[in-house]
Amino acid sequence: MAKLVNIANNRLLWEKQTIIFNPRKSMLFIQKTFLMMPPKISLILIVLFFALDFTGKAQNQTKPNIIYILADDMGIGDASCYNAESRILTKHLDQLAQGGMKFTDAHTSSAVCTPTRYGILTGRYNWRSSLKNGVLGGFSAPLISTDRLTVGKFLQHAGYRTAFVGKWHLGWDWSFKQEYENIDNLNRILEVDYSQPIKNGPNQVGFSYAYGFSSSLDIPPYVYVENDRVTALPDRRTVNVDDKGFWRDGPTGADFDHVQVLPHLTGKAVDYIRQQAATSDPFFLYFALPAPHTPILPTTEFMGKSNTNMYGDFMLQVDDVVGRIVQALEEQGILDNTLLIFTSDNGCSPRANYPELAQVGHDPSGGFRGHKADIYEGGHRVPFIVHWPEKVSPGQTSDQLICTTDLMATVAEMLENKLPDDAGEDSFSFFPLLSQPDAQPQRASIVHHSIEGRFAIRRDQWKLIFWPGSGGWTEPLSRDGLEGLPDWQLFDLAADPKEKNNLVAEYPERVQEMKEEMITLIKNGRSSPGSFQKNDGPEVWDQVEWAYTE
Repeated sequence: MAKLVNIANNRLLWEKQTIIFNPRKSMLFIQKTFLMMPPKISLILIVLFFALDFTGKAQNQTKPNIIYILADDMGIGDASCYNAESRILTKHLDQLAQGGMKFTDAHTSSAVCTPTRYGILTGRYNWRSSLKNGVLGGFSAPLISTDRLTVGKFLQHAGYRTAFVGKWHLGWDWSFKQEYENIDNLNRILEVDYSQPIKNGPNQVGFSYAYGFSSSLDIPPYVYVENDRVTALPDRRTVNVDDKGFWRDGPTGADFDHVQVLPHLTGKAVDYIRQQAATSDPFFLYFALPAPHTPILPTTEFMGKSNTNMYGDFMLQVDDVVGRIVQALEEQGILDNTLLIFTSDNGCSPRANYPELAQVGHDPSGGFRGHKADIYEGGHRVPFIVHWPEKVSPGQTSDQLICTTDLMATVAEMLENKLPDDAGEDSFSFFPLLSQPDAQPQRASIVHHSIEGRFAIRRDQWKLIFWPGSGGWTEPLSRDGLEGLPDWQLFDLAADPKEKNNLVAEYPERVQEMKEEMITLIKNGRSSPGSFQKNDGPEVWDQVEWAYTE
């Protein structure tokens, strides 16, 4: 600003004051302040100060915003930044990885949906909850107790505004018109009074704002719920029997269109970002996509765009969603101070049609064995990208072992807060890795879990599976493919990443060591440092009987 002197016969000593506006941080810094200012001039300058055009950006906090984008049934091979042979070019994910850090050894806590989501929000292995295998239905009761500390609650206590948008699939309490003994059947339609608010949903476990639907887009009911209230009552029942576009028969809200759900939710997420950018508080957005899970329904804009199949087209739409979120952050000038994480809830589903994709040279599992539901790597090894320009150098890669349960401990360390002993029992911080990819990891081992509730433990390159087969949907199948197989499987992933050579008979001492570690992790109720915690449900259940037989 120009040097001002002798205004209205008052001498103002204001030597070359420089006002710097940084649109990325939305902050004003006055480098050199005035030595003397008469009251009238002071008042004029205050008015001018607040009249300046700051392009609507009000955030000036030092705590980073946090956005967690969770894809649904996306394989590690579906992101071209992870798969040099991918036939699906995910340009926005690639740019995100180029501008931040990608983890190559990241895993979900389960090979299916509900359990992984539980682990993300609680920092606790899903099998410690009452859900020991499988997933919840659209009418299921809540899996997360309102007494449990979640990432959302933790961040609320730290001064964050919190929001959930998308697919919940963790249960909540509907207002049923009659009593039911079994409310978890995915194919059963229950009578609900949709005019009544839900209870014990996202708002009660750490999210100030919540907008989404109860389960998957192929599991009824198909209604949006915003802050405990259904946005439009069901006015019809819909069903789709197409293999890729499949969804079960069920009541459908008047404002619910399966094809438009992904763009609709994206619009909600973008609106939330814009609203929060105008406030002074940091925010946490848990954006749980319903895609590329069935029904595989790319909009017209993306149909045929991948030159693979409908799944490939849908993946490009998911990639575009990431681009829209990044664009919204850039437009609001808050991208640099936003910790943006992208990952998937498990591996790709066979509904993507692996044989069809193989004809064009694409493997959603990126060369790993198995897919969604399996204990093998294709079931739970996922893309995991962290973008945070203020803290994470661009183009970084980390080969350290991490799990989706690690979010809670990571944000706790980032905010220099300590978790209570009864929270985040299986969460290890990867915060140091963000600035130093080769830093000493806090996580030494990880437990894998399949849809049948079968276990595996991984330490270094060694993986021990406590079951003869996949524990999921690929061979060897539990129902008819286990005859003559060893009880357990041991793989050296460094030498055998495709898990073809079972070494269980060759390394009995290693098997015993890993077995003892697994038993300790089960019985202690935690894997992170801390006091004993009790697992929910029975002390012994079918899938862990082997741990209690000696």
